[in-house]
Amino acid sequence: MQIADPAEMTQEFIYTFSDNDNGSDGSGNFLFEDANYTDCEPEDNDDLRRIFVPIIYSVICVMGVIGNGLVVLVMGYQQKSRTMTDKYRLHLSVADLLFVFTLPFWSVDAAAAKWYFGGFFCKVIHVVYTVNFYSSVLILAFISLDRYLAIVHATNSQKPRKLLAEKVVYACVWLPALLLAVPDMVFAKVREEKDGSFTCDRIYPEPAETSLAWMVAHRFQHIIVGLLLPGIVILTCYCIIISKLSQSKGYQKRRALKTTVILIVTFFACWLPYYVGIFIDAFQLLDLISYSCTLEIFIRRWLLVTEALAFFHCCLNPILYAFLGAKFKKSAQNALTTVSRGSSLKILSKKRNGLSSVSTESESSSFHSS
Repeated sequence: MQIADPAEMTQEFIYTFSDNDNGSDGSGNFLFEDANYTDCEPEDNDDLRRIFVPIIYSVICVMGVIGNGLVVLVMGYQQKSRTMTDKYRLHLSVADLLFVFTLPFWSVDAAAAKWYFGGFFCKVIHVVYTVNFYSSVLILAFISLDRYLAIVHATNSQKPRKLLAEKVVYACVWLPALLLAVPDMVFAKVREEKDGSFTCDRIYPEPAETSLAWMVAHRFQHIIVGLLLPGIVILTCYCIIISKLSQSKGYQKRRALKTTVILIVTFFACWLPYYVGIFIDAFQLLDLISYSCTLEIFIRRWLLVTEALAFFHCCLNPILYAFLGAKFKKSAQNALTTVSRGSSLKILSKKRNGLSSVSTESESSSFHSS
């Protein structure tokens, strides 16, 4: 899900992959560079990376921090009354929040076309990025499964829902996400370029055949874990839910049906265009699609734009899975009211202490002067 940015090539081919995409453009695309392909990099791609990517990533980061931060805050204030759905919302918001925290690093990387943060942060940002990217989409699959159990098997779903929300989610979401980040721990490195600048990339081992195998494997891992598996679960569960709700009447049922359709459409509208680009790029690497410079340039531009659209899903998650609920709105109002009251009390307390201190000093001054 990241881009390997064109670096100056000294061998038959070198592939660099940065978690955030290009090591030098900070976007999330997969780019393949061959010594014969260097003429395929158009000038407007630089403008796209250095201007479009930092702006979009910054907007996503700000919106993601506000939305997901509010969800985490509200969930923290309702620990005792937290439902199983709320637990998934908390997992999702934590994953999205940590994910968007990596975007400022990639924004700087894209704007400057170089890495300023050193080798340690290169690995850390790659790992955090990958873990929370995969955990986010896998949690969406768990939410759809939870909704399926709650609606289709409402009478006897309490125990399996509790098991999924409290135990299985760690074994089937966070653990696989951590394991999928192992290649980042191994291959994410800072490399010095000929001009003295540094790039943060996934640098796969040579020879060329080994590097190519890692590239292709990563792309298909990305497609399978990031889209196919969660997509199949989401589509299957929600289609069964739609079938169930369509047989019922009433305003609440219609609203639930409408919300379910929105969840499906939003997920695939955000992610499918991006994965289409990765899929075509993987086929190019395998020579299943004949290489052309025009197609190569198109794929790079396509991935830059569609990746930003895919990442925007992190901003939509709080709205789709939390803000639309009446219970969450009420909880949010209570949490914000509690926070504002607490802040007001602290300010009043400080003012009172300040006035008391002034009063004491005044009395002391009067006493000594007399």
